[in-house]
Amino acid sequence: MNERPAIPRGVWVLGFVSLLMDVSSEMIHSLLPLYLTVGLGASALAVGVIEGVAEATALFVRVFSGALSDRWRNRKGVTAAGYGLAALAKPLFALANGAGLVFTARFIDRIGKGIRAAPRDALIADITPSEARGAAFGLRQTLDTVGAFVGPLVAMGLMLAWNDDFRAVFWIAVIPAVLSFLLVACAVREPAATRDAKNQKTRIDRPALRSLGPPFWGVTAAGAALSLARFSEAFLILRARDVGLALALAPLVLVGMNVAYSAVAYPVGRLADRIGAHALLMAGIAFLVLANVVLAMASGLAAFALGILLWGLHMGFTQGLLAALVAKSAPGALRGTAFGVFSLASGAGLLAASVLAGALWQLFGPAATFWAGAALALLAAAVTRFAAR
Repeated sequence: MNERPAIPRGVWVLGFVSLLMDVSSEMIHSLLPLYLTVGLGASALAVGVIEGVAEATALFVRVFSGALSDRWRNRKGVTAAGYGLAALAKPLFALANGAGLVFTARFIDRIGKGIRAAPRDALIADITPSEARGAAFGLRQTLDTVGAFVGPLVAMGLMLAWNDDFRAVFWIAVIPAVLSFLLVACAVREPAATRDAKNQKTRIDRPALRSLGPPFWGVTAAGAALSLARFSEAFLILRARDVGLALALAPLVLVGMNVAYSAVAYPVGRLADRIGAHALLMAGIAFLVLANVVLAMASGLAAFALGILLWGLHMGFTQGLLAALVAKSAPGALRGTAFGVFSLASGAGLLAASVLAGALWQLFGPAATFWAGAALALLAAAVTRFAAR
């Protein structure tokens, strides 16, 4: 039996870059919905609008950063710029005394995420052999997700130690963000093939977009449908408060979700390299349907914990696979653009989903939000099945 290629060093480095930035981001994100509603008196609808606009902005920006990384043949530089901007935004959360500055900080932070994400994923695809891309994206997603549950754990410990001092926790979150930027700037190398192609400028126009091909557009349709079914994680935190979780323990929501996420992302990626992605994607959507149903019906912490576990399994079964499918279906010279366009479509779905979730929550209560999520996940399953054909 032929051994599969080893995962390149650069993928490991980018994975740890993601880990550090996620520690920083999730220290803030795990507390932000409660900081807005309890500390600043904002409504659930305001949380939905802030989260929806912020996350959608990150996804919209990816189309431009991805295209620029193709145009300039400098994926590392664009990636580093995104991490640097996100690091600069972190102190604004600690300085905020109203929802307006929180919105500004979240907006800038997500622009940084949008700038770095598409060129980083294209860079991973560039340096990884095609037979190992499922594993590479799964590994990067796993390390990213480790940061996503370490961050809330650190936030929870500091909240307990510092008597629910949100601002002090937000200041500590600046440190891993700066370290993340320094690591990508100093330890990541542009692949030789990209450096050699710097004089071969890629045009980003309608013929180029058409050349992405039907397989890519099918993956994009599936990703957009899934984003419409999966609203911001801020509503998971609000639901935890609704079923009785203590304020200082709110970060446990993201810890539980991301433990499940990180546990399966890499094994699922390796399995997809062997058997294909479609059946695994459908399993991931089934987990999302079940998660929404359980969270809609939950009246206590045990049922809520099951819903969070299912939500994390959904993420682990879908996010790395979708990235690997984008890399597989797009031409090499347009990978940055492809990741950007994919994220643009997903951003539209995420914006609509988060605003809809906030409105349903405010008008009809928490259960309505999650029942709607279950219905939209079933729609996403139909779209994914159709796209696979």
